[in-house]
Amino acid sequence: MEKHFIVTIGREFGTGGREIAIALAELLGVPMYDRQVLEPIRKERNLTQDAVDQIKSVKPSFWYENVSKDLYEEEKQLILELAQKGSCVLMGRTGFHIFKDDKRAFKVFFMADKAYRIEKVARRLELDEKSAEQLIKKVDEARENFTKTFSGKTRYDARNYDLVVNVAGLEPKTIARFIADCVREKGQWTMDNGQWTIDN
Repeated sequence: MEKHFIVTIGREFGTGGREIAIALAELLGVPMYDRQVLEPIRKERNLTQDAVDQIKSVKPSFWYENVSKDLYEEEKQLILELAQKGSCVLMGRTGFHIFKDDKRAFKVFFMADKAYRIEKVARRLELDEKSAEQLIKKVDEARENFTKTFSGKTRYDARNYDLVVNVAGLEPKTIARFIADCVREKGQWTMDNGQWTIDN
């Protein structure tokens, strides 16, 4: 019997979550959805990606309220439709909340100490350490605000997830392999002729 699964990934900024998600999706042979899920919505509303990010990072109030809620609901519906079509890896988008009661979902969160994240962000974006630290704080606060606004939860609560990983010192492919093993074991999924099936 074919059974779709969804791996949702939340992360602190600077943990290399996207790189891990890409490796995981390749390992599992499924698509990875990130900010690109917003493209149809963004184009329909004639919004730039920067405008979308700004709207979603501000706590809803006044005219932001309806715009933010509308964007979130449209994005949520699109995510549910994508997940219904087939197995996938989903980055962010409060995936842990959207699929909180879905037994097909395996929910993961990546974290690391601040020094590790500062060094990683500074190197990747060619910033000095102070600028990297400020950017980390800004992005983490925006993501936490968005999560609390639409899920009513903090993304730092480990009870939201099946697995919380401290990524410091670990290679993305190593983490991806471990998560893939956890997904297969929890759901008893196996690959057969290019299709994921649940074992009887």
